[in-house]
Amino acid sequence: MSPEKPEFVGPSGPIKFKPPNIKLPKKLVGVLIALGVVFIGGFVVLQTCFTYIEPYEVGIKQVRIGPGKGIQETVYGPGLAFVKPYMDKMHRFPQRVQVMDLTGRNSANIQTSDGFFVDVEATILYRIIDPLLLIQTLGPGQNFITQGISPKAIPYLKESLGELTTEDFYNSPLRVEKAEKARDLLNAEMLLKGIQVEHVLIRYFEYTPEIQRNIEEKKLQDQLVFRNQSEGRAATEAAEIQKIIEEGEANVLVTLQEGEAYKITKDAERDLYVRTKTAEADLLVQLAEATRTELKNEAMRAMGADKAVALEMAKVLAGLDLIILPVGGEAGMNPLDLSSMTELFGVEGESTDEN
Repeated sequence: MSPEKPEFVGPSGPIKFKPPNIKLPKKLVGVLIALGVVFIGGFVVLQTCFTYIEPYEVGIKQVRIGPGKGIQETVYGPGLAFVKPYMDKMHRFPQRVQVMDLTGRNSANIQTSDGFFVDVEATILYRIIDPLLLIQTLGPGQNFITQGISPKAIPYLKESLGELTTEDFYNSPLRVEKAEKARDLLNAEMLLKGIQVEHVLIRYFEYTPEIQRNIEEKKLQDQLVFRNQSEGRAATEAAEIQKIIEEGEANVLVTLQEGEAYKITKDAERDLYVRTKTAEADLLVQLAEATRTELKNEAMRAMGADKAVALEMAKVLAGLDLIILPVGGEAGMNPLDLSSMTELFGVEGESTDEN
């Protein structure tokens, strides 16, 4: 095979290959070279002269060489920020909530107020609220963790949770109260460095097996005592309720009986009143009848009363044109016989005789 012309061996023997002879115009070559230089140069400038600050980040510029050397007070938000190569440096800090877990080997070994030890796993949630103050007090990079929150978290947890007894760790409200106290202690120092602790969360705590067993046994005994006390109180309350029910039923019965007696009394009073008034009315009617009869009799016995009756009867008869009356016998009537007429109309005979 000739070294000047490449050849390939195929099934039927060597195959001769002649590369194409492509010639580009010089102007096009120059333009392509210029574009390549611009692209490469722009990429280099972008990488060396600009720093990209990601979302939820802020940047603090540090001037290393030149006027205004040191930390600048301007806080840069997300986007591209210009930095002079080898003369400036942009320090970036997160703005999201940061999480520090104290678990496993990093858990806090707390000595309780009664002298026992408890391993506490906790989570601390914090954020950077003043990046300028942070870099001025703690420095750049991860110093806010290694020199800020990390060395202070466990001591303050020991200080606050150490006020609890061994059994107090089962008291959730009290445990949360001490966790909030640890947060306040951390904030008292971290706020001066641009960090704010939002929450201290107690995730898990563990005693030694012997202490755990003793606590569980004591808790069971306490629960038994509480149960007996609760049952006793329940029985007392049940008896009190039954007593109240019985007293209520008795009061209802007494009230019903009193109401029935009151009804009977009032019915009797009503009947007596009705009978009394009826008797009084009957008496008045009888007296009136007697008085009427007496007055009538007196009027009839008065002098000339029989004559007045006869005259009145005569007036009645005077108005008749024709009347046929029997004049003989026992039923006979003679209108001309004044004596018989007055006797017929009830006029006493003595009065007639006298007249």
